[in-house]
Amino acid sequence: MSFSPPAEPTAPAGRCLDLREIEPRLDGAGLRIGIVMARFNRSVGEGLLSGCCHELRRLGVADVTLASVPGALEIPLAVQTMAQSGKYAALVALGCVIRGETYHFEIVANESARGITDVQLATGVPIANAVLTVENDDQAEVRMTQKGLEAAQCAVEMAHLQQALRRAVP
Repeated sequence: MSFSPPAEPTAPAGRCLDLREIEPRLDGAGLRIGIVMARFNRSVGEGLLSGCCHELRRLGVADVTLASVPGALEIPLAVQTMAQSGKYAALVALGCVIRGETYHFEIVANESARGITDVQLATGVPIANAVLTVENDDQAEVRMTQKGLEAAQCAVEMAHLQQALRRAVP
């Protein structure tokens, strides 16, 4: 039994040959990014902010606005106001919710995440959610700088993706 090669070139597994792919872009030049940071668990918020701002600068973002709010539940309203202003290509939400002994952790974690997601879906403005939900301070400290960096990358990439998708839609 013999096999003959396919008559047409094949694409990598799972790909179509006629696929037009939008490539990820991490060039932040010319983008305006807004950041909302919760002041509750401030040292973690500052660590997130440090990682985020360092990475935004590295990616070439020169126009960044920071607004701070009391806690994670106030983040959705602030990002909504920023998103509705039409001034920002993307937003970043920074904060930290640390589990305690009551159900309050679940309420704050779930409702802040839901609110952030609702805002980006309603406005079309990407929001990188870097509100950490952790069991203790040690987990937060280990994750804060990296998560801030990843949020900056996410915001820049999603800003470009949204722009590309809007141009591609007839």
